[in-house]
Amino acid sequence: MKNKIFMGIAAIAMVAVLSSCGKKPQAEIDATNVAIEAAKTAEAAVYVPAEFAAVQDSMTAIMADVAAQESKLFKKFGPAKAKLATTLTLANTVAANAATKKEEVKKETEATLASIKVILEENKTLMTKAPRGKEGAAVLEQIKTESATIEAAVAEAQGLFDKGTYMDALNKVKAANERATGINTELKDAIAKKAGKK
Repeated sequence: MKNKIFMGIAAIAMVAVLSSCGKKPQAEIDATNVAIEAAKTAEAAVYVPAEFAAVQDSMTAIMADVAAQESKLFKKFGPAKAKLATTLTLANTVAANAATKKEEVKKETEATLASIKVILEENKTLMTKAPRGKEGAAVLEQIKTESATIEAAVAEAQGLFDKGTYMDALNKVKAANERATGINTELKDAIAKKAGKK
């Protein structure tokens, strides 16, 4: 009789243990999803795309595991819970990293915008000193056209910067800066050659 009671209690205890392991970790899933959403809002996909993709991939794998466990009679959500805790921490780190990177990109864009404006002004001055021979006039006309295109790109980059789209602004202003610096070098070389001939 005692054995039957003991076996009954053991069976109840076993069911209780198994059912506690078998409870879907919804609170952890929700918390991790909130952290991923916060990372998305922090523009992690723009500023730290590889890190953000890793978090999303991790969450996709966890949800596949949870779905697989839900279809089983004896569900084990322990491993998924552990992975959710890791992914939650990772998502928070990614959001913080995105904010840091965004600030870095903002500062770099500000500096590059300031720098290119100086170069464009210098290029205008250099153009007045550049040689004007037959070939020189045609080259200067090309430079004028390209400078206008660069100035338009800088204005567009400034507009993107003002809207807070720092990464796009940086990419645009970097390309423009490269072209403006190329023109600057070309003009300085032409002026130096002209001075050398005198």
